[in-house]
Amino acid sequence: MAQMQAGTVQLTDAARTEVKRLLDERTEEGLGLRLAVAGGGCSGLTYKLDFGLQQPGDNVLEDDGFRVFIDPKSLLYLKDMQVDHQSGLRGKGFVFNNPNAQNTCGCGESFSV
Repeated sequence: MAQMQAGTVQLTDAARTEVKRLLDERTEEGLGLRLAVAGGGCSGLTYKLDFGLQQPGDNVLEDDGFRVFIDPKSLLYLKDMQVDHQSGLRGKGFVFNNPNAQNTCGCGESFSV
């Protein structure tokens, strides 16, 4: 299992709490949070967040009792990114603070480098 260096991707306390809550609703063993980047969105690249099993070649971050999986290609775009979770009347769910993004769309779910 390839380990990511500390600080590569960080989850805020709010994001950790939400991920743990969502993982607790699932029964499949070995699930972790999968972060990825795919082509699309109004700015060219879009963030993908899902739950899944570790795949060969994944970079793995152990974070407060769960694992985060990032494929090597996506890691190039996600280095030093912070994932937050906002709730409330104006909350948007998961929010990505990516220092690699040159441009970000208004919804914050797609970016370009």
